[in-house]
Amino acid sequence: MDMEDTIAAISTAMGESSIGIVRVSGPDALDIADRIFYSEKKPQKWVPFRMHYGFIQDPSDGTIIDEVLLCVMISPKSYTREDMVEIHTHGGYVSMRKVLQLVLEEGARLAEPGEFTKRAFMNGRIALSQAEAVIDIIRAKTDVSLNLAVRQLKGRLSDTIHQILDSLMNLAAFLEVSIDYPEDDLEIAESERIEDQIIEAKRILDDLIESSKSGRILREGLKTVIIGKPNVGKSSLLNALIKENKAIVTAIPGTTRDIVEETIDLNGIPLQILDTAGIRDTDDIVEQIGVERAVAHAQDADLILLVLDDADGITETDMRIMELLQGKNTVVLINKTDLSQNRIDVGSTALIAKDFKRIIRISVKEGTGLDILEKEIREMVFSGDLRSDESFMITNLRHVQLLKQASLNLAESLKAIHEKIPMDMISIDIRNAMQNLGEIDGTKVSEDLLDTIFSKFCVGK
Repeated sequence: MDMEDTIAAISTAMGESSIGIVRVSGPDALDIADRIFYSEKKPQKWVPFRMHYGFIQDPSDGTIIDEVLLCVMISPKSYTREDMVEIHTHGGYVSMRKVLQLVLEEGARLAEPGEFTKRAFMNGRIALSQAEAVIDIIRAKTDVSLNLAVRQLKGRLSDTIHQILDSLMNLAAFLEVSIDYPEDDLEIAESERIEDQIIEAKRILDDLIESSKSGRILREGLKTVIIGKPNVGKSSLLNALIKENKAIVTAIPGTTRDIVEETIDLNGIPLQILDTAGIRDTDDIVEQIGVERAVAHAQDADLILLVLDDADGITETDMRIMELLQGKNTVVLINKTDLSQNRIDVGSTALIAKDFKRIIRISVKEGTGLDILEKEIREMVFSGDLRSDESFMITNLRHVQLLKQASLNLAESLKAIHEKIPMDMISIDIRNAMQNLGEIDGTKVSEDLLDTIFSKFCVGK
């Protein structure tokens, strides 16, 4: 990436819309705007952070391309900390493309994916973890996941990492002194203080790692598979949860033969719900494939909703399904409790409870028990109520891996202290932890890693 280039791209989704934005950033951004922008009241000098009304005109022949609003942002007070221009065109594909083409002809080059945000990072406006939060904001599925991404963009994670790095840096400097001047006997006098500082830093890292269990779900969604034998109410449950008739519901066994998938926002938790074919022995080849897919999806699900029929009792098929789900994160739903004939009694429930701790009696038809299910799912994800005004969770897998490695480095340093290993070995562990933490906020990061991270962005962001 050449930081001396002026880059340009369309920053809004392609297609018909009321407005489209062509973004330009770099040393020639203002000169390009001056050459292609025409207005009867064209400013002699660009006024930053003000919309200028006019037209985009091809300077070679005077052809008017579009009526626009043009906004100028002067370095360093811009997204990239470079001179920037945003051209607000009409949202048609042709008009945006022609304006972009004209900008490129006037000296800019097409931006690489994520290059605007990459320049914001390279120019020191944001840390790498904040840059990664931008894509999390774009892909947020719920209000909660959006709020978490915004907190990261505002620097919550970066600030925490910097605090730990500052502490470890001071500690490393102190250890270097003890290594250089062993006659001062600093090892004995300060070993307890050193250990306390390492323990506190590791505690913070471990708390962040623990938060990632819920954070991943909020970012990617909770893969939830509805499973059970035919006609227990699986498709009806899906329809009730998404509040629309997405799945076909009939009294004929085997109606659902393939996976029916939908994503919903369950009180801030993105639920990726999969309704599956009823589990049973069948000679129908298509239904057999559906059953195989149901079993396969259950194996890698975050959550399984096992639906039983209260009017049937626990059948042999139910028992086989429960054997398949041993060790899985499962909520057992006893459906059709509105019917007068209830065969899953206290004794049967006790039998189920030997393997599955979460059992809820529901009636999808009457809508009873679904609120309890929603509460149960929330408790599972958050281990209690999420305080959205205070909580911060790690949602990025790259960050989790680096935090775990840094925590391991600190654990090794504590082990070295207890075994009275020389201070220079302890110092190596601490500096390794600093290296891993530095890769989170970008203070120590390779160009290849940056290219990998920003390649996930769209062009224009």
